[in-house]
Order: sequence, then C-alpha cells, then structure tokens
Amino acid sequence: MTGQPMILFLDDDEEDHFIMLQYYKELGKNQHVKFIRNGQEAIDFLEGISDDGLPRLIVLDLNMPILNGTQTLLQMKRIKRLSRIPVVILSTSENENERRKCLSFGAEEYLVKPSTYQEGLNLIEKFTAYL
Repeated sequence: MTGQPMILFLDDDEEDHFIMLQYYKELGKNQHVKFIRNGQEAIDFLEGISDDGLPRLIVLDLNMPILNGTQTLLQMKRIKRLSRIPVVILSTSENENERRKCLSFGAEEYLVKPSTYQEGLNLIEKFTAYL
C-alpha cells in the first residue's frame, strides 16, 4: 500500500461496502480503498502498518460491533501517529447532538449516508479531495 493513497472505510455493513465500491468504479477513481468491519480490527490493522502506509482518510460509521464509531474515534485520537489522520463520520443518523459530539472528539466532518446515487458519487468526490 505504500505510495498509493488509501481511504479506510470502517463499517460492518457489507452492502455499504459494495455500494461504496460501485461509486468508485463509476467515477474511475484509482485510489486504494480498504474496508474493515469494526473499530478493534481497524486499530489492530493501523497499529500493524508503517507510517508511510497509513491511510490518508478514515471514513467511520457509528454503529459497529466490538468498538463503535465513537469509541474508535476516541481511541485513534489518543494514539499519536493515528491522531493526525483525518476522520469523517458517515452515519445514517442526522442527530445534531451526535454530530457535535463527534466533531468535539476530533472528527473532521460528520456526514449523513447518501440517499441517492448522485449523492453517493458526490460523496466520493468529497472523500477524494482529502487525498
């Protein structure tokens, strides 16, 4: 993975993985995208790679098993080498209190999952801008 930008998606929903990959294919983006199903797997993965292999962006769902999104965000922000990676929350929840909490914990943005195909394509363009 070294030398190639990576976006790490943390989401336990396989259907969401498939949909995100379809957006990337549609736009012809060649960034490396990796999917991990829960926060603990993500922390283990990130701690096992070198600094130059770290993702350029982490997209984090809130509702996951083992470590939920909030717990994962807090844990990543406590680890110095991971704390500088931008984290975008991508959730189905439009709860303003949840949004404020995630931003106060260090998330760059809090976005609601797209409800249309075009919104999904726009979202991928937004993610790509981090690279």
